[in-house]
This record gives sequence, C-alpha cells and structure tokens, in this order.
Amino acid sequence: MSTLTSSSLPRQVADAYVDDLVALDPLLGTYLGVRDSARRLPDFSPAGADALAALARSTLNRLAEAEAVPGGDSDAERRCARLLRERLTAELAVHAAAEHLRAVSNIFTPAHNIRDVFSLMPNESAEDFADIAGRLRAVPAALAGYRASLAEGLARNLPGGPRQAETMVRQLGEWTGADGSGSWFASLVADGPQELREELDGAAAEATAAFTELRDWLRDVYAPGIAGAPETVGRERYATWSRMWNGTDLDLDEAYAYGWSEYHRLHGEMVAEAAKILPGKDPWEVLAHLDEHGQAIEGVDEVRDWLQALMDEAIEALDGTHFDLADRVKKVEARIAPPGGAAAPYYTSPSEDFSRPGRTWLPTMGRTRFPVFDLVSTWYHEGVPGHHLQLAQWVHVAGDLSRYQANVGLVSANAEGWALYAERLMDELGFLSDPERRLGYLDAQMMRAVRVIIDIGMHAGLEIPADSPFHPGEVWTPELAREFFGRHSGRQPEFIDSEVTRYLGIPGQAIGYKLGERAWLLGREAARTAHGDAFDAKAWHMAALSLGSLGLDDLVAEISAL
Repeated sequence: MSTLTSSSLPRQVADAYVDDLVALDPLLGTYLGVRDSARRLPDFSPAGADALAALARSTLNRLAEAEAVPGGDSDAERRCARLLRERLTAELAVHAAAEHLRAVSNIFTPAHNIRDVFSLMPNESAEDFADIAGRLRAVPAALAGYRASLAEGLARNLPGGPRQAETMVRQLGEWTGADGSGSWFASLVADGPQELREELDGAAAEATAAFTELRDWLRDVYAPGIAGAPETVGRERYATWSRMWNGTDLDLDEAYAYGWSEYHRLHGEMVAEAAKILPGKDPWEVLAHLDEHGQAIEGVDEVRDWLQALMDEAIEALDGTHFDLADRVKKVEARIAPPGGAAAPYYTSPSEDFSRPGRTWLPTMGRTRFPVFDLVSTWYHEGVPGHHLQLAQWVHVAGDLSRYQANVGLVSANAEGWALYAERLMDELGFLSDPERRLGYLDAQMMRAVRVIIDIGMHAGLEIPADSPFHPGEVWTPELAREFFGRHSGRQPEFIDSEVTRYLGIPGQAIGYKLGERAWLLGREAARTAHGDAFDAKAWHMAALSLGSLGLDDLVAEISAL
C-alpha cells in the first residue's frame, strides 16, 4: 500500500489509490504509460475482484480522515474527495451485486480489455516487443481467472445474457482465426525483430490458444448453462449500473420521458432537413439514399487520412477562437480499429506524459466505402472538439487536479455528454451547414435519444407511451428495441444489431450521452444567465474542461458557477 500520513489531503489519498490500483490492474498502468506494467495482466478471478473491493474500502476510510485535515475542505480538495467517494461507492455497489461474476458483453469484459491493451503498447524497439511477448505469456492465467469468475457465477445462478455469450463466441473466433482469417495475436507480433522471432511467435501462439480455450468453454459450457436466462437486468440491477455510468441516482421515469421528448423534437428537425435533399421522402429514406449515393470516402487508408485531416482542420479553426489549446493537446491520431470488436468508433486517451497521443479508432466492419454523412459529427464527438479535447485536457492539467481526477475516476456520462455537446456546438458554430452532414448529425442525435428510450425501457420493463407512433401501450422487449432502432437510424443493420447487443450487456451506459449532454447544456445556460453579456464562451469552455471528472449532479453545480 502507498504511504500516507496523518496530514495527507484528499488529493494525496486519491493519488495513492491510483498507485495501489496500478499494482492490481496493470492494464491501467499501460493506459497511464507506466512501463513497469507492460508485461503483466490483472487477476480477473473472484479473489482479484475482492482485492479491488478491499482497496476501495480502505481508501474510503483514508478519505474520511483526510477530509478532516486542515485544508481538506478547499474547493480543489472538495471536488476530488466527492469524485473519489462517489466512484468508489458506486464500484463497491457493483461488486456487492456480484456483477463481475457474469461479465459477458460484446465490448466490455476482461477478454476485451486484455486484447485492447495490446493496441496501446509501444511497438518500435526490441524492448517494446519483449514487453508484448511477456504480456502475451500472461494471457492464459488472466483468462483462467476470468473463466473462474464466470464459473462461480454459474454455480451461484448469476447468469450473463445469452446473446452476449453468443456474440463473444463469434468475436473470439475472429480474434483467434477460427474463421480462417488468421490469429490477430500472430499479426500483432509479425513485424517484431528477428532476434525475438521464436519468443514472439511462441507467446502469440499461447495467447491464441488461451482465447480459443475460452471460446470453446463459453460455447460448450457457459452458453448451455445460461440458456433461457433473461437478456435484460431488471430495475434494481439497472439502477446500480446507472449509478456507475452516470455518477448520480437518476429518476429513471423522468429520464425515459426526456428521451421521448428529444425523440419528438429531433424527428421534426430531421423531417425539415431531409426535405432539403429529397423533398417528400422521410429522413431514413434520405439517409438510405445517402448511404449509396451521397458523399463518400473510398478506401480504408483514405478514410483514415480523411478523418485525420478533419480533426486537424477542427483544431486549427477552434484554437484561439473557441478554445485555448496547449500544443501537446493539439496532437491526435486517427487509427483503424482491430477487427472483431463492436461496430461503434471509440477514443483512447493519451498517456500521462503524452508519449502516446490521444487516438480515435474506426471499426471498418469489412467495408471499404465510407459515407461522409455519418462520419463528420461522429469525429467531432470522438476527436475534436469531443473526447480528445476533454480527456487530453484533463491529462494536461493533471498537476492542478490529481491523477485520479485526470485519468482514472472517469464518469462515462460526463465524457459522453461533453462529446455529444461538442457535436451540437459544431452545429451551432456553423460547421454542419451542408444538408448531408447536418442530417447525419441529427441522425446521431436521434440515436442517442433512442438509446435513452430503449435502454431504460428494456431493462426497467417500461410501457411504450400511448402517443407513440410505435407499438403504443406495449412493454419493451429486445426485439421491439431492435425494430424501433432500425426504423429510426440511418446506420447499417450490423451496426444496429451490435448496438442493441451492447445495450443489453452494458446496462445504463448508453443513456449517459443524452443525459450528459443535458447536464452540459444546463450548466452553460446557468453560467450564461449569471454573467449576461459578459459571458465568455471560450473561457467557460476551458475552465469547464479543466475541472476533471465529475458525476452529473456535481458537474451541473460546478460548471454553472464558472
């Protein structure tokens, strides 16, 4: 355990927690850029989860003592203490519910976390590849621990979702090359130095074999063992997860109603925008037309370069006018995501020293043609001014915050809410005046409203409102959710299927985009009202982006006062 004294303040407690957490979770170490973590993987067994919970409990005890120290109630210490307490309390509630014993999904499991970390590891020197080989050798034990957790879940009648398990079996088959495509782990080390060739190939083979063994166990033991289990989690489990992802105890009925109000508002805007492109056609007919005949980028390398240029152009246009960006925050890389993951793009933060920059990732899903209408606002979301500007700014100002606030204590709804706010900001600033791009932006906004409706509706078993144009009065099911999403999205069927599977496997996360955006808008409006004509949007943006992570309640309070 890290050494603390009787005079330690909350931010010191938070940073000591990060040090202790990295020792238990080497994946976090790699995200932070801690080289000593490079050859290790976490213990994903029940004992490993218990160790994390014990660390959280001891840290909460330390925190209570630190808040009583003179200076422990300053604004900086108070914000850090509130975040640390809220996050650790939420994590302990998830642990108490034994959710780690049924962690199957298409995007957020120990298996996914293990594979994803390799994409963030340096791969330039012989030492880099030696680290990769060492971590590959650690894969079998890490996956054995994960399997032990799922097996205990089976024994305790705590099943994951059947659809999640089925999806994971397919994904693991793709990663290991069971579909004939070749092992992803073998390709990971293919460009390694010749002097390490035998070690790299052997380590990749061990990792491939371990993932194959996990796939076979999920297919032959776990999936039959959970056959017939519910896909949804129910209101009680949903409330626990919602707290974890949103940093507040939501009124789920109010949030559900808000999702519907946004659905109706956005539908009206989409109808008006679609008429500018194909008069008389509904928005989704127009989006289908744009998918085939609209502006598009041809080629995987070409779309990566185009996305890079889009972010570079956004930085040039926004810096000095709407944001004040440090030089190291201005660097962001567009990457193509490894195959076999979920269909949605994503972002990874820079390391603490910025030696690894922030990166956006595009899953191609086998495509080589990429319509522009659904890429522009998405990259404003994932890159600039979305996730990259917020999360890289947190790292940049970590010295004024704490490592915990800047890098570890992320509240998903805060970050996703900012990214969705960033899309809206670019619309407000006139960057989406082209009808194709603006309809794509509205379609992305509609997807986030639909998420609120179906995510809460499915898991909490809510009725569809009587004034709904879709199955009024019926209770939501995954099948109805898939149909509703399909009717109200310009995206491909495989994307929609992947998204619904994601919502079933990560309950409460998908609602944070729209609810987080609402929090950011409420805070901006309150600050603007307080300052009147003196309101400085650029100064407000930079101050808000420098607060570090906050739950939604705290976020509204803090940014309203800026």
